[in-house]
Amino acid sequence: MEIRRTTKEKSRFLARAWSWLKTLCCSFRAKVIEFAKSIEELGKNDPRRIIHSFKVGLALSMVSLVYYTRPLYNSFGVAGMWAVLTVVVVFEYTVGGTLSKCLNRGFATLSAGALGFGAKHLASLSGKNGEPIILGILVFLLAAASTFTRFFPKIKARYDYGVLIFILTFSLVAVSGYRVDEILVLAHQRFTTILIGGATCIIVSIFVCPVWAGEDLHHLLVSNLEKLGNYLEGFGGEYFQNLESSEEVVVKKDKSFLQGYKSVLTSKNTEDSLANLARWEPGHGRFGLRHPWKQYLKIGGLARQCAYQIEALNALIKNSDFQIPPELQGEIQQPCIKMSAESGKALKALASSIKTMADPSAANPFVEASKNAIKDLKVTLKAANLSTSNIVNLQEIVPAATLASILVEIVKTVEKTFDAVNELANLAHFKTVEATVSPELKVQPREWLHRGSLQPVLDGNISNHVVIDIDRALDSGENSKENDGNISREISKNRERI
Repeated sequence: MEIRRTTKEKSRFLARAWSWLKTLCCSFRAKVIEFAKSIEELGKNDPRRIIHSFKVGLALSMVSLVYYTRPLYNSFGVAGMWAVLTVVVVFEYTVGGTLSKCLNRGFATLSAGALGFGAKHLASLSGKNGEPIILGILVFLLAAASTFTRFFPKIKARYDYGVLIFILTFSLVAVSGYRVDEILVLAHQRFTTILIGGATCIIVSIFVCPVWAGEDLHHLLVSNLEKLGNYLEGFGGEYFQNLESSEEVVVKKDKSFLQGYKSVLTSKNTEDSLANLARWEPGHGRFGLRHPWKQYLKIGGLARQCAYQIEALNALIKNSDFQIPPELQGEIQQPCIKMSAESGKALKALASSIKTMADPSAANPFVEASKNAIKDLKVTLKAANLSTSNIVNLQEIVPAATLASILVEIVKTVEKTFDAVNELANLAHFKTVEATVSPELKVQPREWLHRGSLQPVLDGNISNHVVIDIDRALDSGENSKENDGNISREISKNRERI
């Protein structure tokens, strides 16, 4: 009996262990598949990320030659590792980010090294006992002052990394100079290897599948305006469909446009970062050296303002209790739909203008149409009978007033966006699109050519009529015949003296 019990317990234990091991293997397999799918999705969303990984590997392999090659190692020694460290630290995803860090690191290292060497020389004048005290005071003062400058917004945005490297390099040079005699040789080696690493990063970043921050900002702004335009174009049909309108409205089948605008609400940090990096980039493609990236931030701010107003409109769609009285809905439906649709078309036209860097005048008719819709709404509301006898509760007017006021504010924001894009077009010298006329609409040459003279009537003339003589000539194909005749017409009229 005891042997059977022991056998049963062992079999149960083995079964549990096998089940646990099987579950563990299945869970591990599921996690591996999930991780592989996330990698695949990440690569599909932006294949440039995969290319960036290879670029970093290429840059590291190139600067490693400084350490592997015997002649270079004899020249730089252990300081060759600073080239590898520089690549790891400064190589960024975009060209602007790489240039920003490389230039900040280069100038900060050069200036801090020079000041550190000067501080060492100044401290040495005070003798062996006073040298560490002077060095400590100088390190304290420069570190404190440099750290304080990092709180300035402009320095924080563009030169924060440079200030950090300045503090680090000055402290290393000043402190290590107290124990190392050949401080100038050490500083020269470190600066040279940092320069090699930075130059390698810049060359690889620019010439091997470059990723430009300016282009990313350009595409982001275009995408945001298109998302807002898609929402406004489909809002009228979606909202008045929910109200069970008696009139026919156009409704989009794809409802994804209702959520697209939300990404615009959180795009400020991305836009600021891309604009800051784009200022470091050289001229490339359609973007010049002094491209007005600040104007992109202004347009982006107006786009977010419009997105917040759209957020309020979206709340009207979700709130089923926010109903407009039927008698009032029939009056304001068409003007509201027109305001929303024309504003959406204007934003999409502006997005197309920025995308192609063409003159934004194509959006002007839509902006004017949306402004005319506001006038139509005002006329409609004045003509409508809004007395308390037709509307039992005055609070029922609130939904209509809210909807109309939000749409009016959106139209005003779209108009400001149009002006901002016009300003961008002037600053960036967008190309002017020439109006094209179809062949059917072109003016055809006329066969009848009229030649004649008009004799004006002067105040001194006594006659009460005007005589006009017209000579008419006709050229007809191969057999050119000339028919000359005089057609005289006498027009009698009473003269009026003013």
